[in-house]
Amino acid sequence: AIEMHFLPDVYVMCEQCKGRRYNRETLEIKYRGKSIADVLNLTVDQALPLLENFPPIAGKLKTLQDVGLGYIELGQSATTLSGGEAQRVKLSKELSRRGTGTTLYILDEPTTGLHFEDTHKLLDVLNKLVDQGNTVVIIEHNLDVVKSADYVIDLGPEGGAGGGRVVAAGTPEEVATSRESHTGRFLADIFGDPPALAS
Repeated sequence: AIEMHFLPDVYVMCEQCKGRRYNRETLEIKYRGKSIADVLNLTVDQALPLLENFPPIAGKLKTLQDVGLGYIELGQSATTLSGGEAQRVKLSKELSRRGTGTTLYILDEPTTGLHFEDTHKLLDVLNKLVDQGNTVVIIEHNLDVVKSADYVIDLGPEGGAGGGRVVAAGTPEEVATSRESHTGRFLADIFGDPPALAS
């Protein structure tokens, strides 16, 4: 690949390896019938059963699955990941470490592009972090995440120049009672209409 900085990168196929990135001798070495190039073309979900006998590798693959990234290929270029995917790769790396229980995690819309089921997997992982004594701050519009929070700070009432101030703060149930909060109105629909609306 030739990095073009402000233009898209240019990829030129190598005549020698045909884009597999390894010489012939390296590609002749196989594990369970697969060369290193074959393994790098597998998704995380496909690679886990193949590499389960290598606990350090299997543990990292399992963590990638836990944050909803089972579909990415092992050899996928980091530059092809979306912002949400890149955040989750970093999160999985962090989860693979032995935690101290005193870490502050700040995530910006980590559920972007996630399937409903994967969002719930990610929430399970984030709840484990909190259960270990860590603090997780999330900027998010996904109501499944918002309703699962311990505490919500809703900025608005609109975006850009029409926003920027706290319109509601509290538990998701408390925010659902705010008349001024758009988020609160959506939460109220989820929780059922609260008996009294706060101004």
